[in-house]
Amino acid sequence: MTNLAKLDFVVLDITGKNYLTWVMDARIHLGAGNLEDTIKEDTSTSSQDQAKAMIFICRHLDEGLKSEYLTVEDPLTLWKALKNRYNHQKTVIFPRARYEWAHLRIQDFKMVAEYNYAMFRISSQLKLCGETITEEDMLEKTFSTFHASNMLLQQQYRERGFTKYNQLIYVLLVAKQNNELLMKNH
Repeated sequence: MTNLAKLDFVVLDITGKNYLTWVMDARIHLGAGNLEDTIKEDTSTSSQDQAKAMIFICRHLDEGLKSEYLTVEDPLTLWKALKNRYNHQKTVIFPRARYEWAHLRIQDFKMVAEYNYAMFRISSQLKLCGETITEEDMLEKTFSTFHASNMLLQQQYRERGFTKYNQLIYVLLVAKQNNELLMKNH
């Protein structure tokens, strides 16, 4: 009887605040189980596959949502109902994510790791909303928001010709670590 309640990913909260990530997780898992056609228009699926998809989707819903959609037996109908109810999250998240992107500055963080976390959180939210954030965008955001006192350092990093954001962050993390060691030894 152990692990019967183990979930593949987080349940859809009744408030819908995790709807966008839930949809991605649900699609991936339905695809892995060859059940993705059950949530697509104009496809014929067996009643057995529809039942499996309904069990899977309902298992990943908040108890309140399960009660609310108790009478729905078709996975596509449930999928559309949840989309109609929560797809507005993009319009809620997008302006906030754009604002955070516009005001994201490496100089505002004490730790490079904190900046890196914020960068990925914000860029992921923008990507979920359909905005394209490239490696070049992330590099430029980082370079352009160095503190003015680090202008020479910023220029040196630019001249190194990084093409991947994670390469730059790696170098910044190593530099931060070395600076901390030097300060401890001093």
